[in-house]
Amino acid sequence: MEPTYERERRAALAAVREASRLCRSVQGRLTPELRREKPDASPVTVADFGAQALVCRRLRTDFPDDPVVGEETAEALRVDAALRARVVEEVARAVGEPFAASEVVSWIDHGAARGAAPRYWTLDPVDGTKGFLRGANYAVALALIEDGQAVLAALAGPRLPRAPDAEEEGVVFVAVRGQGATAHALEVTNERGVDGGVRLRVSRQDDPHEARWCESLEAEHQAQAFSAGVARAMGIRGGPRRLDSMLKYALVARGEVELYLRVPSQPGYREKVWDHAAGVLLIEEAGGRVTDLDGAPLRFDEPPWLLARGGVVASNSHCHEAALAAVRAVSQAPPSG
Repeated sequence: MEPTYERERRAALAAVREASRLCRSVQGRLTPELRREKPDASPVTVADFGAQALVCRRLRTDFPDDPVVGEETAEALRVDAALRARVVEEVARAVGEPFAASEVVSWIDHGAARGAAPRYWTLDPVDGTKGFLRGANYAVALALIEDGQAVLAALAGPRLPRAPDAEEEGVVFVAVRGQGATAHALEVTNERGVDGGVRLRVSRQDDPHEARWCESLEAEHQAQAFSAGVARAMGIRGGPRRLDSMLKYALVARGEVELYLRVPSQPGYREKVWDHAAGVLLIEEAGGRVTDLDGAPLRFDEPPWLLARGGVVASNSHCHEAALAAVRAVSQAPPSG
């Protein structure tokens, strides 16, 4: 008997691998005409649109009744013919066959679903676009949500080392609820296109003072002073590891750090489901814990919005209560000066 979600797992793994190949190709020859700015001034590239097209193409074929809540829409491509042509060109290059522009646009728009659904996929085609533009880390993140919980995740890090001590880059993390989490090579050369994967386990470190921690590289995304205060309150001796994208969740899941703090720098900022769903399941299935700042589990019932109060604490479980206590202490402390 085939394991639960095996068909979805195979499709998700193949989809993020294909999208990652496109992203690698684009990142290797970035030029100004391959990027644009969204209305909120955040960057978007040909890779964002192309990766969403490829993932949604596969999901629409394999699971036509499932909505996809993706970060991008094709609105910009409808009014920017040059951008549309480049996206179509990159998708054709990645797949090895030509496509009509209307097909590619329709695949991107398949990922524009919004609103509650008992089952849906959520996709961030290039999470960490600023890192992507710098030639640094980024992620392709896909998760399947059922009844407000992530049940399957595929998270690719095309620039992340395959293992903490490895030099070769390119890894895909896969998790299925109740079945654990594994790490796979981004590129597989055997005939079946599969590998067994390496089981992920969080660190066993249970001394908060010795905890290693990470946060966003971009100060505009993260209240870094607050996170530093939490680290001091926990008695953590070392400084943070900073990097772009959802791969911070992966660092916790494979035991490179014990703690990830996500506290938005902008008051009232609402997190999106595509920025967290895959990473949350990855940590949970590796033996860790993820909550909001009040200690409540994250919920994905109202896409595109993540239901979380104040921010996110992700840990190896052993340090979680100490982190939540430190968050409360810092939150209640009178402002300095």
